[in-house]
Amino acid sequence: MILYFLRHASAGTHFPSPKKDEKRALDKEGIEQCGYIGRALAALGAQVDTIVSSPLKRSTQTASLVGNELGHEGKLQIDAALRPEATLADFRKLLEKYAKQEAIMVVGHNPNLTQFLGSIISDSGCEASLELKKGAVAKVEMRRSYGTLQWMLTPKILRVLYDTAVESSRPKTSRK
Repeated sequence: MILYFLRHASAGTHFPSPKKDEKRALDKEGIEQCGYIGRALAALGAQVDTIVSSPLKRSTQTASLVGNELGHEGKLQIDAALRPEATLADFRKLLEKYAKQEAIMVVGHNPNLTQFLGSIISDSGCEASLELKKGAVAKVEMRRSYGTLQWMLTPKILRVLYDTAVESSRPKTSRK
């Protein structure tokens, strides 16, 4: 199985109230990031059978916007195993639930999304040290209960990849 880890895009400042923070939406930069993320992933040939998101608004928005750019036609799946307070055991249960899928994308939050990624790619059972920035995506090739990190891209890199792809696809004009 191919597993894409996507941290939600930029959503502005954290609200002190947990109830209000759950409803915090993407900001203008976050919405723009989702476009670059989705278009860059599409240019890289990424295809997903299922997109699973945390129930928090900023994650569901990120999942929907990126899914649209990828041309994903399936229904967005919501799972509490991607909430900010979810555990690695919760995440492993989520993976079991979707084990028959060829490729899934999980959309969630730090610090646990980074911890899940680190645990999945570490063959020692410890957590590998890495950081998923807001809007960053990582591709992992899963083999049973562990995975191999194929790549991890930040929003800045994704934007450059997308801009480069667009520029190279434009017809060249000759100057006389």
